[in-house]
Amino acid sequence: MDIRELAREEWPVQLAEIPQLPKRLWIRGSLPPAGTKFLTVVGSRAMTRYGEEACRKLISGLAGYPISIVSGLALGIDTCAHEAALAAGIHTLALPGSGLDDTVLYPRSNRRFALEILEKGGGMLSEYAPDRASRVHYFPERNRLMVGLADAVLVIEAGPKSGTLITARLAGEYNRDLLCVPHRMGDSHGFASHLFIRLGAALVSDPIHILEALGIAPRGPIVSGEAPQDLEDAEREIWRLLDEPKTRDEILRAAPHGAGEALTALAALELRGLAKEEFGAWRRV
Repeated sequence: MDIRELAREEWPVQLAEIPQLPKRLWIRGSLPPAGTKFLTVVGSRAMTRYGEEACRKLISGLAGYPISIVSGLALGIDTCAHEAALAAGIHTLALPGSGLDDTVLYPRSNRRFALEILEKGGGMLSEYAPDRASRVHYFPERNRLMVGLADAVLVIEAGPKSGTLITARLAGEYNRDLLCVPHRMGDSHGFASHLFIRLGAALVSDPIHILEALGIAPRGPIVSGEAPQDLEDAEREIWRLLDEPKTRDEILRAAPHGAGEALTALAALELRGLAKEEFGAWRRV
């Protein structure tokens, strides 16, 4: 697919807000339609099973909404984000740390996958000349464009030495909403998420949280109405009680396991994105 230079009037409008504008931009494939929201997804190259599941669940729940998934074509979370977008029929835009020609596209192991992104209607964007091979300093430069494009930045997982930390800090500097997926206590892969949640980033455990950050009204329930098979007994009882919205007092009076266990189960359902409190009543999501 042909590579062409983008005319300045074709640039996504968000880029005009960042310092150190690129001098030129090349594109291969296509940008999404006007009015589409950009969600930049970042995380570790050493992706965990939990990180992969979280990434796929969150992105699959955005199917059908005017959103483009932006990431860096790297191994790990980047590739997972692009794959999840394609599987859900969502536009995706890759920003490799290199030019866009097949001979230099980085990483080499993802060159075939990059063609799949193009074949399915996505695009690739770069400020480097098409035949420019990757350099170490290109990656932080590329990351500023990923954040600059974004309406929100989603951190899936990253350790204490990950470059994702720099990208997340840029979100604050560029006044972009920063969204983070929580992890288990003590899990080093959750270092970045937990750090930035403590500093004020939004905790994300359900696709609806992303829609809220992007200012998109949900069409209806995102999560299936069937109870997951891995619920604990108390959680399953609370789930059954929420066949229609109930206040917390109504839930506690009806719960068979006692108030303390019911509150713990309710909190667990909320953390998993299966229940939420709205207008004074709890309901299934």
